[in-house]
Amino acid sequence: MDFITLGNVMTTIATDYLIIGAGAVGMAFADTMIAESDAHVTIIDRQSRPGGHWNDAYGFVALHQPSAFYGVNSLPLGENRKDTHGVNAGLYELASGPEVSGYYDRVMRQKLLPSGQVTYLPMHEWHDDGRAVSLMSGEATAITVRRKVVYSAHNAPVIPANHTPRFAVAEGVRMVPPGALPRLWLAPERPDRFVVLGAGKTAMDAIGWLLAMGTPADAIQWIKPRDSWLIDRTGTQPGEEFFDDVFGRQLAQMQAFAQGTSPEDIFARLEAAGVMLRIDPDVTPTMFHYATISRGEVAELRRVTNVVRKGRVTAITPDAILLEEGSEPALAGALYVDCTASAVEPRPAVPIFQGERIIPQLVRVPQPCFSAALIAFVEAHYPDDDAAKNALCRTVPFPQDLKSYLTTNIVNIMNQGTWFTDEKLGAWIRQSRLDGFGKIAAGIDRSDAARVAILQELRATGPAAVANLMRLAAAA
Repeated sequence: MDFITLGNVMTTIATDYLIIGAGAVGMAFADTMIAESDAHVTIIDRQSRPGGHWNDAYGFVALHQPSAFYGVNSLPLGENRKDTHGVNAGLYELASGPEVSGYYDRVMRQKLLPSGQVTYLPMHEWHDDGRAVSLMSGEATAITVRRKVVYSAHNAPVIPANHTPRFAVAEGVRMVPPGALPRLWLAPERPDRFVVLGAGKTAMDAIGWLLAMGTPADAIQWIKPRDSWLIDRTGTQPGEEFFDDVFGRQLAQMQAFAQGTSPEDIFARLEAAGVMLRIDPDVTPTMFHYATISRGEVAELRRVTNVVRKGRVTAITPDAILLEEGSEPALAGALYVDCTASAVEPRPAVPIFQGERIIPQLVRVPQPCFSAALIAFVEAHYPDDDAAKNALCRTVPFPQDLKSYLTTNIVNIMNQGTWFTDEKLGAWIRQSRLDGFGKIAAGIDRSDAARVAILQELRATGPAAVANLMRLAAAA
């Protein structure tokens, strides 16, 4: 319930949960909390509308994985249709950045606020003295929190629009973030050559967009510090018709974990099984950040052959690109596209439940929305015992290289095993639209011996996979 006072007395709100941040994590947590309890939730955010970083994303960004797995439990994202053309043809739709931003606005207006359980304070900043201060008026709202404060931005990404490069850029060098590319038609002089800086999915998106807009492949130079393993999107599809692709590859992944002799060997096995892709077949990747891609996108990216692998950029002058492992002559008149912001900056994993604080993090990688929703379900339904809740919600560390991928999957598999031995939590997961694959597995015809065998072997391989991953992690 809100308590508003008049005159010079500060506005006061009493709430059960204060959620700091209206991005994907905060919204997923709030949506599940009000669905699973009668708690009152207050959401504050510096942005003028919900959606977090999606409001500032470059215009041609899209989800890497199907829309069916993203957002909040109570409202589907997209139309559950397949793309019929382009590099994602034949696979389920990927919501664009503007679609995701509009979706979160609908979630707030159509689901959260109409519930009567949510107060939303946009363009407010939280102060630890218990005040939410308006960025527009400077007026403060005192918030009394009856239960807990949810810090939803612990793993918030750094985005190109507000990223400061970690290298020097000399006067006369023209550099833009990827979000400026669609507005080049307004520029008095349009570049005929582009230098894309960065090795992650943002750089891949920028190159894909340039190619789709008709830029010749030989007019693009790619400064690529490291190569990355990529997930084949075919293995992440929500439709039953993809059962063999999805669960067959999950089984191949579990077998690779159980039988692999090193991190590098595991990735080689995953590539052989069709789980992983790489852009250059002659270069062995050393990075993995769960970027998901279609084979059509890989084919397009392979058209760019002017790829420089000399480490990270240290400085750019009108004459040269200075790199950790040498230099490269500057392309005359080229436009540099800064894609070096990392959406997965390393941050320490901390316990999720900490007394009067909840710090949502990944409990299943790479699904922040599902993770936040599951954390809210545990908060709503389980005794207020931090140790017991943290045992259900172990923080999964995000991998920064091939070795750390071992630990990521040890915790990931252990969480899965714990959840499905808990009847209440397992039932919630199976009905959650954010889970993705539970309904497909539960809905298969039990007379289909081949598919039943895949699921049985998948479960049976888990203990051996964890044991081998733990051995390899200890050796690494």
